[in-house]
Amino acid sequence: MASEEKSLNFIEHIIEDDLKSGFEKNKLRFRFPPEPNGYLHIGHATSICLNFGLGLKYDAPVNLRFDDTNPAKEEQEYVDAIKRDVEWLGFSWAKECYASDYFQELYDWAIQLIKAGKAYVDSQTSQEIAEQKGTTTEPGRESPYRNRGIDENLQLFEKMKNGEVREGAHVLRAKINMTSTNMLMRDPVMYRVLHKNHHRTSNNWKIYPMYDWAHGESDYVEQVSHSLCTLEFLPHRELYDWFLDQIYDQSKVRPKQREFARRNLSHTVVSKRKLLRLVQEGVVNGWDDPRMPTISGMRRRGYTPTSIRNFADSIGIAKRDNIVDVAHLEFCVREDLNKIAPRVMAVLDPVKLIITNYPDGKEEWLDAENNPEDEQAGMRKVPFSKELFIEKEDFKEEANRKFFRLTLGKEVRLKNAYIIQGEKVIKDDSGNITEIHCTYDPESRSGSGTEASQRKVKGTLHWVSIQHAIPAEIRVYDRLFLAESPDTDKAKDFMEHVNPDSLQVTEGYLEPSLQNAKTEEVFQFQRIGYFAVDKESSDTKLVFNKTVGLRDSWGLKNK
Repeated sequence: MASEEKSLNFIEHIIEDDLKSGFEKNKLRFRFPPEPNGYLHIGHATSICLNFGLGLKYDAPVNLRFDDTNPAKEEQEYVDAIKRDVEWLGFSWAKECYASDYFQELYDWAIQLIKAGKAYVDSQTSQEIAEQKGTTTEPGRESPYRNRGIDENLQLFEKMKNGEVREGAHVLRAKINMTSTNMLMRDPVMYRVLHKNHHRTSNNWKIYPMYDWAHGESDYVEQVSHSLCTLEFLPHRELYDWFLDQIYDQSKVRPKQREFARRNLSHTVVSKRKLLRLVQEGVVNGWDDPRMPTISGMRRRGYTPTSIRNFADSIGIAKRDNIVDVAHLEFCVREDLNKIAPRVMAVLDPVKLIITNYPDGKEEWLDAENNPEDEQAGMRKVPFSKELFIEKEDFKEEANRKFFRLTLGKEVRLKNAYIIQGEKVIKDDSGNITEIHCTYDPESRSGSGTEASQRKVKGTLHWVSIQHAIPAEIRVYDRLFLAESPDTDKAKDFMEHVNPDSLQVTEGYLEPSLQNAKTEEVFQFQRIGYFAVDKESSDTKLVFNKTVGLRDSWGLKNK
């Protein structure tokens, strides 16, 4: 029991303490509240795993609630993408909710605050309001409109609601404390006028609630017990509670806001504003570009839901912001794919290998294991012939004793096939090797059980039969940013840290079993890495994205 207690994160300790203090377990309820103004990224993924994970742990409902209070930035495309991402990660929500579901209730409560003298219509400009709010060392000054009469406030607020005033003419502010040390308590704006079409309410509303007003009250309507936010919302907690104080009925659950630290990823930006800029300026090819840290981008690249959930679990819940090395995420991806990805052969930088003593016109279909990590994965057949492709880097005309691949006069094994020995090379006029000639031992076929097949050689190469090879476009990805923390460099715009070589496109050759590979299927190209079928792949042109290498090549390169 003691070890179980020790394994709890601090959020779970809060919940456990509430339960011990008498809070009823069947009243636990959580929510994930994204704003539909962009695609979800890896930071959202960890929050999804936290909230839905708590739902699973405590058998409690978790709502998916869209914070759709800003029609200027929100689109149905983003709503659809968010729902798709949450489902792909393996989670189901109890209710699909929207802050816009509560616009009428929020408006009615705002009327109550005006009548109670706790809210007023301010006719200053946004700049004037910002100036009179003061600073962290100087108290704010009261608005000249702070003491407007209740009737006048009601009339003006009605005009705002009906769209009878221009944008920016008035806002509704809560009347709290202009000298508070928490600047968020200095008469925060509750409503602004926006003559924009809303993706759900169309043009029915001309006023839209601010986040701080809508969020806590939405939690209250849904009877969310624990409202979990990132650390930047810690100063907002006082305002969250003040707004709840104005409407709270003691017969209902009162939501509790608690904060956890962001887990930032190295060589990455996760601000949706900055991600949008990458899209708009053509640095990437859309929100789901495989270089993007969006869930859609990671999915397209070949990351698995399990690997992302494992990543979230492994980094835990913290009280301080920190940067997690992106190599750790890639480790989680690699670890999962190693268990589930079929092994295949592909050559990405080919050179022709001719087996001079192999019969002309002969072909064999050899047995190959699909995945040594999975006994149920079975075997497949791969074609073998006189002329093959191997990787250029797997041959050296002259090599030292530590080079265990193909060279002249030495033996290596071709994976699932025969032992060969390099004999000579053919070069073009520029001195480039165009063909490697070798001989093979006909008695050395893998798995044949002959004495020759059991002969030990130090190197094993992957290959593809040229006669049967399928050409494919191969997209190899590197870090999108060269700097570890590209958006904290105050001397440079984050765009200056973009890696100009983050995408390299080449043509490779694949074994024929991949001809009918489906979008998002992931394979291990043996001795190279993991690759996923891209959505732009077709029957006439296969396209593969490199998901992750077999090892952390980035870390080794930078060491």
